[in-house]
Amino acid sequence: MDALAGLLDGPRAKGAFLLRMVMDPPWSVRVEDGAPLCLMCVTEGEAWIVPASGEAVALRPGDIAVLRGPEPYVVADVPDRPPLARVGPGGNCATLEGEPLAESMSLGVRTWGNALDGGTTVLVGTYQMDGEVGRRLLDALPPLAHLPADQWRCPLMPLLDEEIARDEPGQSAVLDRVLDLILIAAVRAWFARPAAEPPAWYRAMGDPVVGRALRLLHDDPAHPWTVASLAAKAGVSRAALARRFTELVGEPPMTYLTDWRLAVAADLLRDGDTTLDAVARRVGYSSAFALSAAFKRVRGVSPQEHRKGAALERTEVRGR
Repeated sequence: MDALAGLLDGPRAKGAFLLRMVMDPPWSVRVEDGAPLCLMCVTEGEAWIVPASGEAVALRPGDIAVLRGPEPYVVADVPDRPPLARVGPGGNCATLEGEPLAESMSLGVRTWGNALDGGTTVLVGTYQMDGEVGRRLLDALPPLAHLPADQWRCPLMPLLDEEIARDEPGQSAVLDRVLDLILIAAVRAWFARPAAEPPAWYRAMGDPVVGRALRLLHDDPAHPWTVASLAAKAGVSRAALARRFTELVGEPPMTYLTDWRLAVAADLLRDGDTTLDAVARRVGYSSAFALSAAFKRVRGVSPQEHRKGAALERTEVRGR
């Protein structure tokens, strides 16, 4: 497993908000859902994304935008159009005065807009909860990552366009998995651009020594790794590994391992049926007490507090 795959291989989209938006001018929607991540792709026409800070970006057919929350943004037919509607948490849409629009603008299964034959169609996929996308990945992305059609190729976009309006058993799970794969494709394309500035851990994957060490840590975080054992696997001295790892990744190997173990633990804790002892064993801690101490020291909250917060977040999303 490489570092990118590891970051995307935790709890993934679960009942993600997916929608086909079909519009004719004039239209403008202010998105204030607070979601950690949203993907948008235009299949017909043109749409403008106007972030809270930064320049407006035009999306044309085949383009994709990855928006990192929770800052609000506007999606419109032209960049200077004042908002005519507002999308809140859970995808609930209303006029600026608060009048619900879900029914009046419904155009069918997961399809919404002001004209069934509108000239602009935008596919929207939103991860609604923290933990569905790794924090390290979110931190590595800009508030708005825009990939024009000629900078990325993803055969899954036509599949999403076809599946998004279907209403069959298991359809939510199908859409979740397609959304995950499109996210992976977009992130890989974003980091592969000539002008890209990928995070240190991503660049370090290409190093024959540090890349090997990173893969070992991600493949088996529960192993009792030491700098010496990692160095032996990588075929270098302990001092050489420690120096090169810190130079390329920006932190020592054991610090990275601790952060990775706790990131995995944080995701596992979102499953209320997994005991703290079981989580501790899966990420390399000898006991629930040892995990709790490390979790509190690094993350500032106890595992129990983190789990309660995740449960509350799920409840709020379901109730929206």
